[in-house]
Amino acid sequence: MPVTVSFNTDRSRAAFKFFHPTGNIITDEMVRALRAGLESVAGNPHLKLVTIEGAGNDFSFGASIPEHVPEQIAAVLPEMHALVEDLLDVPAVTAAIVRGRCLGGGFELALACDLIFCSPDATFGLPEIRLGVFPPAGSVLLPLRVGTARSMPAILTGESSPADAWRSAGLVEVLADARDLDAAVERWFDRHLAGKSAVALRHAAAAARAALRSQVATLLPDAERLYLQELMQTHDAREGIAAFLQKRTPAWQDR
Repeated sequence: MPVTVSFNTDRSRAAFKFFHPTGNIITDEMVRALRAGLESVAGNPHLKLVTIEGAGNDFSFGASIPEHVPEQIAAVLPEMHALVEDLLDVPAVTAAIVRGRCLGGGFELALACDLIFCSPDATFGLPEIRLGVFPPAGSVLLPLRVGTARSMPAILTGESSPADAWRSAGLVEVLADARDLDAAVERWFDRHLAGKSAVALRHAAAAARAALRSQVATLLPDAERLYLQELMQTHDAREGIAAFLQKRTPAWQDR
């Protein structure tokens, strides 16, 4: 199974873990499994925290590039964006638990969560520009979370930044040693959420996300159309994906 979910004793916390043998790359199957899992826990009246993490040493290397070929991307991308919207609608606090690399679509998943808990070795980046494309959800979410000036270098250069840089930008809530990260999340939950009303937290999360949710609902469809209807019709977007899959240097034509 690409996604598992576990619960604490009183089911006030749901912990999702996703797995792919190649760096937890995010496939369409995984996205659909995450969406189904989130729907399955939404009716739990005791739910206070939903966490999402990748199995092993890395959160995710990003989306599956083979699924981004022109023949598949028109079906895959809207499903990923629906998952982003699902995360913004979860009736509980949400958090990404990040170790190692958190790139591309993985970073987009983390950005759709209310909070990010990570280890010092975590690195976050949006490398899509190197493939001749851009990250639609990342291009919407990252500026809304940390501002345009902080976001532009990540989107335009594709360079990754370490956890402490993103913490200084206000994106990371807790930074803890990888071996202690799970315990740090538990301590944070026990201190800040465990003793509070689940119904109050549900409504507080919805209110706190309201502006972000409204902006994403307006901007993400525009970014999706720009990607699918304009960018993916260009030579360079197709060339970048093909070059990656063929393990060669792309031959850009600027068209």
